[in-house]
Formats: sequence, C-alpha cells, structure tokens
Amino acid sequence: MSPGPSGRGAAILGAGMIGEVHRRAALLAGADVVGVLASSPARSGEVAARWGASAYGELADVLADDRVDVVHICTPNATHAPFAEAALRAGKHVICEKPLGISLAEAERMAAAAGASDRIATVPFVYRYHPVVREIRARRLAGEFGAWNLLHGSYLQDWMLSPDASSWRVDPELGGASRAFADIGSHWCDLVQWVSGETFTDLLAALSIAIPTRPAAAGPTFAGPAEHTGDRVEVRTEDSAALLLRTASGVLGSATISQVAAGRKNRLWFELDGARGSAVFDQEEPERIWLGGADGNRILVRDPEHGSPEQRRLSTLPAGHAQGYAQCFEAFVADTYAAIDGGSPEGLPTFEDGLRSARLVDAVLRSARNGSWTKV
Repeated sequence: MSPGPSGRGAAILGAGMIGEVHRRAALLAGADVVGVLASSPARSGEVAARWGASAYGELADVLADDRVDVVHICTPNATHAPFAEAALRAGKHVICEKPLGISLAEAERMAAAAGASDRIATVPFVYRYHPVVREIRARRLAGEFGAWNLLHGSYLQDWMLSPDASSWRVDPELGGASRAFADIGSHWCDLVQWVSGETFTDLLAALSIAIPTRPAAAGPTFAGPAEHTGDRVEVRTEDSAALLLRTASGVLGSATISQVAAGRKNRLWFELDGARGSAVFDQEEPERIWLGGADGNRILVRDPEHGSPEQRRLSTLPAGHAQGYAQCFEAFVADTYAAIDGGSPEGLPTFEDGLRSARLVDAVLRSARNGSWTKV
C-alpha cells in the first residue's frame, strides 16, 4: 500500500466514533491510513475490511509496521499512557485523545517521554480551531478588550441524563477518577486559557453525582440509554462540577460543567469580560461571536474575506456555509501533520497542554475532597 500525498502512514487505535473522526481527518490531511487496532481481533478485522486497511492483532504489530509514521490513540483513557509511551519509544509520532492518562503521574510521564523524543505529540483540544475563536484571540492580542475583569461560562451535555445511560467512562479504572470535568471541563479550561492568555493557578471545586447507579454493561459513548436487564453498579465519577477559578494575574473565573443538563447536546459557552469590551462564544452557534461594549454590542459572523489571518486560514467554506466540529478536528490533524513535516502552526495543542489539563483535573479532585481553594 503506497503512502498518501503527505508521505505519512497512520495507524488508528480504537474504532469507535472518535476513531472514525480521526481516520477521516488523517485522510483529508493526505495520510494513508494503513491499519487499525480495535477492541478485539474480530472487530479489527471487521473495521479493516471496511476501511481497506490492515487489521492489527495487538499493539506490538502496530509498532513493528514500518509503514506507520503516526499513531492515533482513540482508545479508553486507561490505555493512553502505555500506548503513547510505547509509540514514542518506537519512534512514532502520536496524536492521543485526552486526557493524557488517568492520573497526573501518567500525564507527567507521557509529557516527559514526548519532550525527550524528537517526535510530534499532540492532543485534540480542537475547539481552538473554530475560526471565530481565533478571531477573539487575535483581538485580545491586539488589546481590543483591555485587561480582563472576569472569565466565566459552562460546558453542558445531556448524554448521561438517563439512569440507563452508561459508558466505560463511568468506571474510574477505565476512564479515571474524574468524568465530567476530565472529559469536557478540560476542553473549557484549555480554550478559555488559550483565548484569554490567562493561566488558572487556584481553584475551588464541588462535584456531584446525580444518578447513583448505572448499568454495569456499558454502551458506546453518546449512544444514549439502552435496554438493560443486568446488574447496576455504583457511580463513582461525577455527573457535574462547579468551579471558582483564579488566574496568575488575579482574574476571577467560574465554570459549570455537566453531562446531565437536559436539552444541552454540546454547549461549550464562554464569556470573557474586559475593561474595554467583552466576547462570547457558543460552540453550538459556531459561526458567530458576540462582542460587547459600553456603547453598544455587535454580532460578528465568520467570513474568510475579513478578520484575522488565522480566522481566514481556518475558514475553508464561504461565509454563510456553516462550519463546525468536524472542520475543527480536520484542521487540528492537518496542523499536526504540518508540524511533523517541519511547520510551526499557531495554537497546535501538544502534550504540554495535555499535562496542564491533567494538573487542573488533579486540582479539581483535591479541592472537591478538601473543600477549599487549591493550587493547580
């Protein structure tokens, strides 16, 4: 099988929803998806036949394949550290789903391994790739908003609302000790820090579990409730989190995170309030931003003919032709491949960003336990 136009061969570890997203993005970036490792040999064979790729029996087969330059890790969280570290040792570039590991120690080890290698290692904080998010960041860098007074927002979903909804993410042995915050709150914090230029250094967190038991037989992520007649297990990971935050420069922030907010499918929302102006972004309305001022407000719509260079670079469709999550993911993977080829794309999230996120998750868990402000 000959390599794609980029000259890069990719292997996808994990064949669920996000594995399919990675595969499409890799193909669009010019890579050749040469093989897949799924949850079982039978599943690997089934997916490989559909993709026109090789089926791997185990990780060692992936790492021994000379066609593979880049390993995309889209498997449950508990596998991230061993898979990524092995891939880096084998000289492969790595794109690893977040969180980097199920503990801060794992994330520190992974970041150290990436830093000691000459390989590119990235993590999909893809909401950075909404063109209008880049526009807000460019305006902040130009001084349009002035010093920040307050950073606040929420990330709300409802895919775990039903008592019969479950997933491997509920099990801390597979997903980690934090669920809602590590899964989606991490996205909110990464995005707000990157756009605002602030760094969260202290926080006060409270966690809650709305549904005390869920089916032991977990279904795929985002699949919704299914018919379950078997055992139920105690839920030990949070459905919701509420945070107060403080940045290194003393700016106050707040965030509400939930996977049981009825009607909210994927609402990542933030407002950044500055001395001269404010900005609002809503991931479920990704084509526009609200810009507020004391003398009036306005709506800015994504437009490849206007705005910052990064907004225009990432605007792959004409104004009025909606872009969304898929285009963000495709741009992130394309930038990763560009970095592998020696480029320096702006805002590419690396394992260092993943480690910063792991430190926030660790601080949230510590604060929730001790009930006090906690250093990140």
